[in-house]
Amino acid sequence: MYLQTDTQTMEDLRLFSKGDTQGIYEIYNHSFTRGGQLIMESMFKKPLSDREAIIKRINIISAFAKMKATFPFDGIMLDNVEKYISFDDKLDGGSKVTLSEKEAQNGIVAVIGLFHALRQYLEAKELDRVPELEEERLAAVVLLNDPAFSPVFNEKPNARISFAAVTAFDVLIRVKEKQKVLQLLQFIYHIDVYISVAQVTGKHSMVFPAVHPKGTGILKVAGVYHPLLKNAVANTLHMEPSRNLVFLTGANMAGKSTFLRSFSTAVYIAHMGFPIAAAAMEFSVLDGVYTTINLPDNLGIGASHFYAEVLRVKKMGQELSEGKSLFVLFDELFRGTNVKDALEGTLAVCNAFTNRKDSKFIISSHIIEAADELGKKESAAFYYLPTIMKGAVPEYTYTLQEGVTNDKHGMIIINNEGILDILKQGNKGGKRLNKQL
Repeated sequence: MYLQTDTQTMEDLRLFSKGDTQGIYEIYNHSFTRGGQLIMESMFKKPLSDREAIIKRINIISAFAKMKATFPFDGIMLDNVEKYISFDDKLDGGSKVTLSEKEAQNGIVAVIGLFHALRQYLEAKELDRVPELEEERLAAVVLLNDPAFSPVFNEKPNARISFAAVTAFDVLIRVKEKQKVLQLLQFIYHIDVYISVAQVTGKHSMVFPAVHPKGTGILKVAGVYHPLLKNAVANTLHMEPSRNLVFLTGANMAGKSTFLRSFSTAVYIAHMGFPIAAAAMEFSVLDGVYTTINLPDNLGIGASHFYAEVLRVKKMGQELSEGKSLFVLFDELFRGTNVKDALEGTLAVCNAFTNRKDSKFIISSHIIEAADELGKKESAAFYYLPTIMKGAVPEYTYTLQEGVTNDKHGMIIINNEGILDILKQGNKGGKRLNKQL
């Protein structure tokens, strides 16, 4: 069972690098193999929504982290195996493209070396400390002990293979038993991923979350921070079962979007069974995670920003109407319309959200008037990110506090940057130019 999400959420959380912007994926991915990288990418695109599966992955990675495991296979050898096993004889412009004898020999020698290394690894008892992998370990042992692979183990690693043996091995490995070889590679790729993430756990002092059953309504994150920020400020937010909506306020630049990304990234990554950038976390498994932080206009269908927001809210409503438990985040809901409509829309949507006790919602807004009405709801909680004025200069603590703030200092920033003076000077310059002309 996979967690439901979408492209908007993945882009909001910056899971993958885009241009010069590093992604969350790059923090965790230190895989030695291309196959491992592809599996990790798939894990990022398909988080889990099954408690047992999440706990199993957590236990596997934490076991490797405790033993400070290193990847037990040679990367160059695996590269040669991957190139060899993935090569298919094919027609190219009417002529058949095949492996040369040397390419085939290099690939076969690499496969033989890998088989010996894998058997040695499985016999070394290291995986005894990872009981959650016992089923996969036994499956790999059965494949290695298949009589079809006896010729492989009759050869010594790195031994020169005769031309006749190359032909026979090529048929065995790339034709008859190719699927079994691919299965063994998949086992190795998963080991690669687990060890890669385990090493990140220690390097970045990340923690594994405690996982509660679906429907228990728990979402507590202590000391959460954004893993891509240097000197990031950590924050704590507990959403108890009786509190399912957080209304977040704060001035521009006070750190709302950063906090929202940090918190929702932790929720997303926790459903992958990976360690998260926080001091501690508990969560009840959800059916889906959806964020709306940087929502683009959809000019292709003639949609303004406001209409794009409306369609996004509609999508959330449809998902909720199917009885799904979701984590839903809107950063500055209805920013694309006037204040009156934004107030009415925010109240209507938030009131509807507070009635969905099986889901969790965070709404950030500059419409602080909505807090008065929402304060009547027992399931609503209020937090803000403060601004401290030092004379005419705003300073930010980036530290979450309970309550509501009406901090607004847009004009202060505009004046501090001297924008109005620049515009006035530009106007004077234009008048002088007109006089000269």
